[in-house]
Amino acid sequence: MCCGRRKAPPGLVPLILMGHGGGQHKKAPGIVERARRFVTEGGFAVVAVDVPGHGDRPKTEEFARVAAGLRAGMAAGEDVAPHLATMHTFLAGRAVPEWQAVVTAVQELDVVGTGPVGYFGMSMGCGLGVPFVAAEPRVRAAVLGLLGVEGLTEDAARVTVPVRFLLQWDDDRVPRDRGLALFDALGSADKTLHANPGGHGAIPEFETDSSLRFFVRHLG
Repeated sequence: MCCGRRKAPPGLVPLILMGHGGGQHKKAPGIVERARRFVTEGGFAVVAVDVPGHGDRPKTEEFARVAAGLRAGMAAGEDVAPHLATMHTFLAGRAVPEWQAVVTAVQELDVVGTGPVGYFGMSMGCGLGVPFVAAEPRVRAAVLGLLGVEGLTEDAARVTVPVRFLLQWDDDRVPRDRGLALFDALGSADKTLHANPGGHGAIPEFETDSSLRFFVRHLG
């Protein structure tokens, strides 16, 4: 999905890539609503892509095996962080080069061009976003959050762009200390932590306002 409203000459429109959460897809309501605001209020171009095994993408046998391990761990009451790390590592190995190719393709559009790139991703979108931002030099700023540090320490240390990190203080899926550890592991000198009360999916709407201002400040 790609959408944009040009507020600058061709070749100067900043692009934001959005990563969706686990079990979601590129047209999930939260993705679409934030994309709409980034486009209409910020003048950005926005693109979202189904992660392998999600949305319109086929589910491979390998994906089914990794997903089954995650479900079994949850059913057994285990600490699911190692299972999530395995899932995210598996998906990132496929998604990161795909997203890099998507950025290249979208920047070839006349209404976008080779302007600066930002990234927004929560939960699984953070788990794949950290290695993507670490690997992609065109990304100038990122909004990440709702995930722990497991499996991401090395990639997080390689993230050096400005980061806004969102954490839900009462997250029922990601222990607070693990989210704080991921924020601490990010190598960015310019990083801010935004913590709000509530569960995993209860990010307040004003954080979208704040994220929009963050991208305007860093992407223009």
